Amino acid sequence: GDIVLLAKPVTLTEGDRVTLTTDVPVATDGTSKPEKLLYAVSPPPVHGQIEHINYPGVPISSYSQSDVVAPKVSDVLNNSHGASKESLR
Repeated sequence: GDIVLLAKPVTLTEGDRVTLTTDVPVATDGTSKPEKLLYAVSPPPVHGQIEHINYPGVPISSYSQSDVVAPKVSDVLNNSHGASKESLR
């Protein structure tokens, strides 16, 4: 079926970490198995990274809807490239 993604913008400031919950990204595809949906992080954040909360400091390039529901994924602004703000879209 058609995939519908609902997302709210998230703005981080230096040193911030936001845990992604269904308040930020949530997707449906018209099936009874939304936990099978995968998000691809493309392009990756320039000034931080998306990471699994059990493995801080290790960037990931994809995560599942189940990871969002759990919640097990966060966006971190590490300021490694000299930025004070970043937006996740």
